[in-house]
Amino acid sequence: MLENTSIRRRSRALTKTHKIALTGVATLGAAALAFSAAPGEAHTTTTTEAVSSAPVQFSSAPIKDVKASVTDQLAGASLKIQAIEARKKAAAEAAAKQKAEVAAKQKAEVAAKKAAAQAAARKKAEQARQAKAAASRSAQRPQMQPVAAKTYANNLDGWIRQALDIMKQHNIPGSYSGLHRNIMRESSGNPNAINNWDINAINGVPSKGLLQVIPPTFNAYHVAGTSWNIYDPVANITAAANYAAHRYGSIDNVNSAY
Repeated sequence: MLENTSIRRRSRALTKTHKIALTGVATLGAAALAFSAAPGEAHTTTTTEAVSSAPVQFSSAPIKDVKASVTDQLAGASLKIQAIEARKKAAAEAAAKQKAEVAAKQKAEVAAKKAAAQAAARKKAEQARQAKAAASRSAQRPQMQPVAAKTYANNLDGWIRQALDIMKQHNIPGSYSGLHRNIMRESSGNPNAINNWDINAINGVPSKGLLQVIPPTFNAYHVAGTSWNIYDPVANITAAANYAAHRYGSIDNVNSAY
């Protein structure tokens, strides 16, 4: 009994630190109780000293581990929250970008349709303007009546008048009276007349036709649009008048053989 009382008295003398250590470590407390129950004062003292010093080595380690574990958990949770927020932000930005692209595409389509409609309207207006202008020109344009081809009598009068119209087109001077006077002197109005006795005939190029033209002169002064037959009345008159214009200024200036 005395020994047990002594052990309890010494147990009460344990420091606050020892008590905390014994409370926190159940296994170590159980071991201390086992040693305190053993007989012998020397053993009790040794056990008590061992118990008093042992918790110093183990008292802080569990607290550090717990604190580190909580810190790690908080850090991991923070990282998870940041990752979730980052994903949310990325998803929101992607959605906003897609929405902007869709809006831009729709805007471009609306603009293209508007431009096409405006172009079609301008084209239609231009076609209407051109049609109106064409109708106006058609209304203002005088209706051309077909002109009947001018006809000439197949006689000396008709030949001279037709020759004068052709001479006018080619700017060949001459008058009706000048032509008629020279024709009557040279051939008496016979388109088939030929001179077989003058110097030209002697040289092998007799004068022929209404105005007695030799073949070389007829070919040189032939007027386009007339016959190449030297006996043709109109062709003969116009070729002779063209030659007279170049040599005498006009058939009107010829009053003798030329």
